Amino acid sequence: MLEVIVPLLGDLGPAFAETFLMVGVSSFFAIVGGLPLGFVLYLTERRLFWDNRTAHAVGSVVVNVIRSLPFVILLVMLLPFTQWVLGTTIGPTAASVPLSVAAIAFFARMVEGALCEVDPGIIEAAQAFGASPLRIIVSVLSREAMPGFLRAFTVTLISLIGYSAMAGIVGGGGVGDLAIRFGYYRYQTDVMIITVIALVVLVQLVQSAGDLLAKRADKKG
Repeated sequence: MLEVIVPLLGDLGPAFAETFLMVGVSSFFAIVGGLPLGFVLYLTERRLFWDNRTAHAVGSVVVNVIRSLPFVILLVMLLPFTQWVLGTTIGPTAASVPLSVAAIAFFARMVEGALCEVDPGIIEAAQAFGASPLRIIVSVLSREAMPGFLRAFTVTLISLIGYSAMAGIVGGGGVGDLAIRFGYYRYQTDVMIITVIALVVLVQLVQSAGDLLAKRADKKG
C-alpha cells in the first residue's frame, strides 16, 4: 500500500490545486450570477417591486433547463462555447466554464428557496414603515435569508466538488481526473480508494464549515 501512496502524493497535490481552481472560479460566478438571479426569480414571482411575469417565466425556464441536464451532458454541450471563450477545451480553466454555468443555475434556485422562507410579515412591516425596495432587499430580505444563503452555498460547493470530478472525463484535470487515469484506466484500486477518501474528507470539511457559519448567522439574525 505504501508503494502506491508515496508516489501518489506527488500527483495528489497538483490534482487538488486544479480542483480548488475549478471550484473556486465556479463558486465566484455562482455568487456573482446566481445570487442576483435568485433575487430576480423571487421578486418577479412575489411581485413585491417588479411585477414581470415574462422575466420570471424566462428565468425559470432557463434555470430549469440547465438543472435538468446531467452535468456530463452539459459539459459536452458547452465545449464549443468554451472553445470560443478560452480557445481551448482542456484543463481546469476550461472546465470552469460549464461548472460556472451549472453553479449559477443551481445556486439561483436555492437562493430563491431561501428567500421564500422569509416571513412575509417582516416584509410587510418594512413596507408599512416606508422602506425603499433597495433597503428591503439589503436590510430585510438578505439579512433574514442569510442562514439559508450560507446553507445553499454549502450545498452548491459540495455539488461543484462532485461536478469537478466528472470534468476529468474530458481532460479537465483535478482529483477526478487522477482517479480516472490511475484508478480506472490502470485498474489501480488503491488509487481510487485514496482519492475517494480525500474527496470525502474535503466534503466533510466544507459541510462542517458551512453548518457552523449558518448557525452563527442564524443567531445574529
